[in-house]
Amino acid sequence: MESLLSVIVFLPLVAGLLLMLVPKDQHQVFRWGSFVAMLATFGLSLALVPKFQTIAGMQFVTDKPWVPDFGIHYHLGLDGISFFLLLLTNFLGPILVLSAFSAVQERVKEFYILLLVLQTGMLGAFAALDLFLFYIFWELMLLPMYLLIGVWGGKRRIYAAVKFVLYTIVGSLLMLVAILVLYFQHHTQTGVYTFDLMALYHTQLSGSTQAWLFAAFALAFAIKVPVFPLHTWLPDAHVEAPTAGSVVLAGVLLKMGTYGFLRFAIPLFPAAAVQAQTLFLVLAVIGIIYGALVAMVQTDVKKLVAYSSVSHLGYVMLGLFSFNLFGSSGALYQMLGHGLSTGGLFLLVGMIYERRHTREISEFGGLATGLPFFTFAFVFVTLSSVGLPGLNGFVGEFLVLLGAFGENRLMAILAASGVVLGAVYMLWLVRRFLFGPLTNEANAKLPDLNVREWLVLAPIFVMIVVMGVLPRPFLSRMEPSLEAALEPLHRARAALEQAEPRQDLGSIELEGIGDAVSASSGTESAKGIER
Repeated sequence: MESLLSVIVFLPLVAGLLLMLVPKDQHQVFRWGSFVAMLATFGLSLALVPKFQTIAGMQFVTDKPWVPDFGIHYHLGLDGISFFLLLLTNFLGPILVLSAFSAVQERVKEFYILLLVLQTGMLGAFAALDLFLFYIFWELMLLPMYLLIGVWGGKRRIYAAVKFVLYTIVGSLLMLVAILVLYFQHHTQTGVYTFDLMALYHTQLSGSTQAWLFAAFALAFAIKVPVFPLHTWLPDAHVEAPTAGSVVLAGVLLKMGTYGFLRFAIPLFPAAAVQAQTLFLVLAVIGIIYGALVAMVQTDVKKLVAYSSVSHLGYVMLGLFSFNLFGSSGALYQMLGHGLSTGGLFLLVGMIYERRHTREISEFGGLATGLPFFTFAFVFVTLSSVGLPGLNGFVGEFLVLLGAFGENRLMAILAASGVVLGAVYMLWLVRRFLFGPLTNEANAKLPDLNVREWLVLAPIFVMIVVMGVLPRPFLSRMEPSLEAALEPLHRARAALEQAEPRQDLGSIELEGIGDAVSASSGTESAKGIER
């Protein structure tokens, strides 16, 4: 099982390298070869499911010296936080490839190879437990996504691609500086050079140092989420990206930011995270409401869905910074649910765009008459997105609001308005887009969903229902790792509250969470909402 995780991470990359040897005109080889590689990777990741234990510690660990003189290891592992995100990434992989069969007709070879390289970058980032290795995978994701937008995107693709790169690389460089500072700080204290995350969790840092390093990590991850007001690159990237690019961006890449907060920024610097809590709660609520309001006035259906992502990811940030089990569980569940529902919406938008070559809402109306199956699919995924009870979106939002209410009632009440606003703009979209009289004759003879498109959508539909009806199998496997991640925050909060008003808070030193993360399911931690 140790080597299996490495096979899962690198199988897409190996497949991409093999496809480079195939002549360019063999389009079906690239399509089906990529599909088989993605499907095989997903199948191998399913083999991990029965072996996964409900404990807080890392599992399926591979730890081998890579550049030992610099303390760099090839260190991979999964826990209840990263395990489901890796499954989501592999679940969407074959769906992405299948969805692009008819949409991508030019530079087919390059397109699928880039998708495979991007897949390895995302899987590696979720599995890496060495900060140097994590940074390599983090940067590996950048170039394929840049090219997917810049080569196969819309009319303003170059502008969107460059904007995406500039935003991302600024945050990434600051994070690299912070990683190196943490690396040398750990050496100063222990005499050991290492990028090992479990060891760096134990690094003791003064309050001021924590604040600066947390700010650097947080900026990199906040851009990726994206957190308001760092969100402006996202609508452009979504609108100009090809359908597969939009799905992978919404389904996985945005989760890199929220995962980064949960795995790195918050547990490495708990005191700074506690002191920044109110700021991020406010930004999360602003993102929820702002994203919903701006989505209401969009005329391009793809841009509307893009702004809905800003709103939905605001709920994830709200849950993460509630610093309790309800909020954290809801945030992680919302990450998974958003990947399914918003990914499904982008797929459906791409399908209708292939038929009409426009995304303007005013160009549609009355589609339900001639496209009953497409209408059913769009309404179903919309209900998932707005959080209908019984579907996946409800569970995550409910837990997030429950956790936020226990931490800051005002923020929770304001955030709850986003649920109402989300229903308003999505159901209004459905009415204008699908129902009413047929306002454009060009829509009268559009073909309904074909077999391939049903194969693309059906797995998403199934998981939307499964996650909505049976959340416990997911939550029970997440909670031990989330409890362990919350422990340093509770210790940091207690230390700050016990400090004398005139005491220099910068002198407070707090332990990391290495022991907590390595603990088994017997880890004692308060459940429910903790203040």
